[in-house]
Amino acid sequence: MDADIYGPSVPIMFGVRGERPMMVEIANKGMIVPLEKYGIKLMSIGLLVDEKNAVVWRGPMASSAIRQFVTDVYWDELDYLVIDMPPGTGDIHLTLMQLVPVTGAVIVTTPQDVALADAKKGIAMFSQAQLNVPIIGLVENMSYFTPAELPNNKYYIFGKEGGRRLADEYDLPFLGEIPLVQGIREGGDKGKPIMMSDDEVSKTAFADFAAHVARSISMRNANMAAERVAEVVS
Repeated sequence: MDADIYGPSVPIMFGVRGERPMMVEIANKGMIVPLEKYGIKLMSIGLLVDEKNAVVWRGPMASSAIRQFVTDVYWDELDYLVIDMPPGTGDIHLTLMQLVPVTGAVIVTTPQDVALADAKKGIAMFSQAQLNVPIIGLVENMSYFTPAELPNNKYYIFGKEGGRRLADEYDLPFLGEIPLVQGIREGGDKGKPIMMSDDEVSKTAFADFAAHVARSISMRNANMAAERVAEVVS
């Protein structure tokens, strides 16, 4: 679910530009059927408006669109609903956290101090008492550059281990480092994710990151279930 109303990227990154979702009637209610690509169900404002047009909406209108993505989309059975949030700490974030029981948030940053300052604001937002969204951990994007002809070389263009230091500072799990690789950019532009390529280095980085997130969610759910059982027993 692409929650970036003002800068949707899912249609390009999944190669579904120009496609439109269908409608279906469920329990006498019209529902939007998400597109599906690579086994992933997709919904984005970019699938509903022409990509040449800017979405010039005030906060309430953007929040209304997010509500529709949750209540009027026929998601059916899912393993996970991954919500790609826009940068910042605005209306869309608050709407989502008030609308759905969020299992947890993953903080994404790049290594340099400018990006870390923004990531700190995101951590502070999710940690507020009135929201209290668990933070699954922090992942560092564009951690290092690895040229295709020198796959064992790492060049720390944006600084080194800034994300790891921030995770340590806030006592958060560090979920991994995603390299700055030309193939990732090319795959995103062509609509063919890096996981569908032959780039084993990048694929391993993403797979390890996803495994960390899945384990954290599984452990969190198990702990919550144990707490509920303890409450019933007591």
